[in-house]
Amino acid sequence: MNEVLEAIFRRRAVKVFDPVEISEGIREQMLNAARHAPSSFNSQPYRFYWIETAEERTAVARLCMGQMPAKTASALLVVVADIGSLAATSQGQLEWMRSRSEFSEAKIRDYERTAKIGRILFMNGPFGIFGAIKGGLFWLLNLWKMMGMPPTSRRDLFKWATKSTSLACENLMIAAEALGINTCPMEGFDGRRLSKYLGLSARYHEVVMVIAMGKKSQTYVEPPQWRRPLDATLRIL
Repeated sequence: MNEVLEAIFRRRAVKVFDPVEISEGIREQMLNAARHAPSSFNSQPYRFYWIETAEERTAVARLCMGQMPAKTASALLVVVADIGSLAATSQGQLEWMRSRSEFSEAKIRDYERTAKIGRILFMNGPFGIFGAIKGGLFWLLNLWKMMGMPPTSRRDLFKWATKSTSLACENLMIAAEALGINTCPMEGFDGRRLSKYLGLSARYHEVVMVIAMGKKSQTYVEPPQWRRPLDATLRIL
């Protein structure tokens, strides 16, 4: 079987870890795999917070309801949807394109125009007023024209960003498995207190998940894995 498929099928949510050092090299490989995940408009709307010192891990584990994966992990990764980084990310890509000979001036102008349209589409304005107007206009247009609906509220923006953030998480966990590191994604955490602990802004940031990482404990026995049969999940038209 292909090595990537082996890592996918082997990956499990490990509940208890033994102490192990995760080297800087392995950490960078996992995080680079995460940031190479696809994202809408290549916006990469996420941040990673790597928690590895004993003091920080203890504090974050407590905010993860004291779950065993968090308490025994060698490192914790807090993954955050970040809707405040969109303008800086598009500007960074624009500067990168200008520094490379492969992109013509026409291609650069096209991207610059697309980035400006994207900023307008994703803009909510003070108190969400522009978002509400935008939502109403798109709703009216959709009555007679087939079209996709862009995010029209801050809640929609976080939902949109969470999709891309989750793809990055999956890339990281598959890479970790391939590198011999076990993981456990967790949604059980106090989002408000964890955001405050990390100094996040409620306006721009939302914690999507916390990933516990380390080596599966030799005492931990994995239960048998069950998945719905493919024919219960798939419909071919």
